[in-house]
Amino acid sequence: MGLSTHTMADYTSSVAPARLFQGYCIDTHNFLPKAMPGFIKSVDLVQGDSSSAGSIKQLNFPEDFDRESGRPFKYAKNRVDEIDAGKFYCKYTTIEGGVVGDNIEKAVYETKFEPTSDGCRYTMVVHFHSKGEFVVKEEDVAAAKQNIKNMFNAAEEYLNANPQLYA
Repeated sequence: MGLSTHTMADYTSSVAPARLFQGYCIDTHNFLPKAMPGFIKSVDLVQGDSSSAGSIKQLNFPEDFDRESGRPFKYAKNRVDEIDAGKFYCKYTTIEGGVVGDNIEKAVYETKFEPTSDGCRYTMVVHFHSKGEFVVKEEDVAAAKQNIKNMFNAAEEYLNANPQLYA
């Protein structure tokens, strides 16, 4: 099995880390479809309550999601491995769907929302565990980074337009 690690996001935001963490990590099932309808159709809680390790969430993507790259993912099932609301940290693993398939066994994501003087810094690192000798292509990483950036921008815009949300 191969392992490759990539920094997928490193952004700053004027939105407080607690608000972004709440939407992205805790209230995922309500927040993501509203904030990012072009990226997330719905989120189902498969197991647990979304706020504790062991919870499993299924993100369902719109029918045309990522069609341009030839990988129209239908869904991704993510298991929460670690979550720390005090440190705004969440580690989760895609265990089914999405990038998991013939060549990728699993993808482990680490997300952090670190306080700054005027909002927060958001970082995401992914560890791809590939099958056999498969190597993740840089163009696939670049496309994923762009999707993550677009999703982050949509979340930030939604929270700025709804200042009472998670306040």
